Amino acid sequence: MRLRLPAERPKEPPTGYKIARLVLSQDGVRAGFTGVSLGAALPYGALDAAGCVYGRRHAAPHRRCDCGFHCVHERRAAQALLCTGEHRGAALLEVTVLGAYIRFERGFRYARQRVRTVTVRPCGCGARASVLADAGWGGPGWRVVEGVCGFCVGRRMPLRLTEFARLAGEGLTVTAAHPDSVPGSPAEAMGVPELVAEAALLQARLDLFQGELARLAGEQSS
Repeated sequence: MRLRLPAERPKEPPTGYKIARLVLSQDGVRAGFTGVSLGAALPYGALDAAGCVYGRRHAAPHRRCDCGFHCVHERRAAQALLCTGEHRGAALLEVTVLGAYIRFERGFRYARQRVRTVTVRPCGCGARASVLADAGWGGPGWRVVEGVCGFCVGRRMPLRLTEFARLAGEGLTVTAAHPDSVPGSPAEAMGVPELVAEAALLQARLDLFQGELARLAGEQSS
């Protein structure tokens, strides 16, 4: 006889953590999320229900399938996933686990969720992200956006973090992580010697740029 674990009936919905890409609809009126592995092609909202990604008619999560939303128990475990190269542009989500769920050693697989908070990673240059901008890729009807600083946003249309939260709805809160609090961020990796070397490189480039300007100015005057 196969024994089953007792059913859980918590007084408060469990809390979990996960990573996801931030997406904006083509018309710019809806904001959502997309996973980084299973179900990555199916954007979901701040409050949403999971379905079977394989098109089966059973309700998620099914014990004989791996469908449903996924999250981990600990924030640090989710942050560790952001260290991998393919996940560097993802954001950290804190979610409330709703409906039926299956508990595992490291996390949950569950039916419904509410995304409560989103923490956006620093810009690729290492500065704290101030806005969201088009990441240059996406899926049908949805554009992936990522956190960038005011300098690196360039000519891309910026989207304020608060505006993304408003479009997503459900009382979502979106904040930008401090560079020194994110594992694997450029700011964390550089100490005083690295910063001195970077400053010397920038000064050398500036000297070269000024020399080229002086040469061009001389050619025009002659």
